[in-house]
Amino acid sequence: MNAVQYWWQPPLPTSRRSCLFRTVIERPRRIWSIASTFLNNSSSFSSCVNCFGPMCTSYSINSYNLWELTSAEVTSLKARPRIDSSKIFSVVNPIIDDIRSRGDAAVKEYTARFDKVELEKIVVNVSDLPDAELDATVREAFDVAYDNIYAFHVAQKSPEKSIENMKGVRCKRVARSIGSVGLYVPGGTAVLPSTALMLAVPAQIAGCRTVVLATPPSQDGSICKEVLYCAKKAGVTHILKAGGAQAIAAMAWGTESCPKVEKIFGPGNQYVTAAKMIVQNSEAMVSIDMPAGPSEVLVIADKYTNPVHIAADLLSQAEHGPDSQAVLVIAGDGVDIKAIEEEIIKQCGSLPRGEFASKALSHSFIVFARDMFEAVSFSNSFAPEHLIINVKDAEKWESFIENAGSVFLGQWTPESVGDYASGTNHVLPTYGYARMYGGVCLDSFQKYITVQSLTEEGLRNLGPYVAVMAEVEGLEAHKRAVTLRLEDVEAKQASNVQ
Repeated sequence: MNAVQYWWQPPLPTSRRSCLFRTVIERPRRIWSIASTFLNNSSSFSSCVNCFGPMCTSYSINSYNLWELTSAEVTSLKARPRIDSSKIFSVVNPIIDDIRSRGDAAVKEYTARFDKVELEKIVVNVSDLPDAELDATVREAFDVAYDNIYAFHVAQKSPEKSIENMKGVRCKRVARSIGSVGLYVPGGTAVLPSTALMLAVPAQIAGCRTVVLATPPSQDGSICKEVLYCAKKAGVTHILKAGGAQAIAAMAWGTESCPKVEKIFGPGNQYVTAAKMIVQNSEAMVSIDMPAGPSEVLVIADKYTNPVHIAADLLSQAEHGPDSQAVLVIAGDGVDIKAIEEEIIKQCGSLPRGEFASKALSHSFIVFARDMFEAVSFSNSFAPEHLIINVKDAEKWESFIENAGSVFLGQWTPESVGDYASGTNHVLPTYGYARMYGGVCLDSFQKYITVQSLTEEGLRNLGPYVAVMAEVEGLEAHKRAVTLRLEDVEAKQASNVQ
């Protein structure tokens, strides 16, 4: 036996720690740990092997009673796993500098090194590519997703409004698309054509003229056919066959073949995220959609929820990767914790990405809340990327939610529908950034310009107040820009009278 424990433990006092899953009534201390073993002759591990195959990962999930924790302990509990950003930045910075200096040649070298693919061209025009051939069932699924995403985002268009604040003083705000945008679609352990739709559709609606989609190439140098189908349908203009920090750098600085973009969107691993943050604070003059971290979900459950659904929702997020996080909040008494435990073990064992899921669960946790008010309060302080409220009369709690990337209400609303095809966007703030950021939307691909126009009457009405304020601030030129015009207006009026 070779057991390996994967831990991320919030720094709570030892007396406050307990292992997963206590019964709701007595809540005795109890361990739920799935052992990681190499297949051997010991019958004591047969149940583990039967569930998970020759090798599976050991993990224990900690649980806490919210009412027993101090505010400082709650703060520690909601903190995300720390990432050594200085180490990551030291890896990413040289890549960005190299791409800036050597352009296409450097991108090709990094693609060969990291993706093991030798490329002749790193950028292709989408219009030059043949249509992707998909199975009819797959094509229909992506078409439905496209239609729903389009409908939801086109509804976000704001009508232009012009307001006359004072007689002769008219103001308005107009929307203009960002001219060139870069869309990062991850590859790696999972290809995500759904992300291509989530990013390209609002860019299409906004009217962005240049849309560069970056995604790692397949081993033969081709683009995933589902990604290509979504890119063509949603109006992408260029595909950059690269991933990681090198793709972000190429879009930020531009290369011989890759257009420079003005804003970069999309999720990615810690190196992609670091690259986005670096280029945003560089001379590249590029912005990003939001800071991001590992994917996460918080599920609020009560005694009316189906344990099968709860387990599936937790695992659907945990399977993204070993750094994902799934948090379960139990609201009130009567929840069948043992049934949830059994379902997680059962479902995790049959997942192709079960090893990723089990590692992710190792730094996840459960909290017990006395009621829904305490549960929602904790969720607001945690600010999850995805929030599932799987309780009776879930809709009535919507108005109490203040911090979340996207919310899923009721027993028939799994997080998966938002990931794929309900219409909402799945590019969302993680790592607690939902406290101050929203997810990608139509506005993300636009900028707003304010416009004002004054008539002579308007300047006479407003000008004197502006002159006073400029004088208070000691900005004489500001004052004169108004008063000299007012003098011209007065002179004109005097001339007319004569």
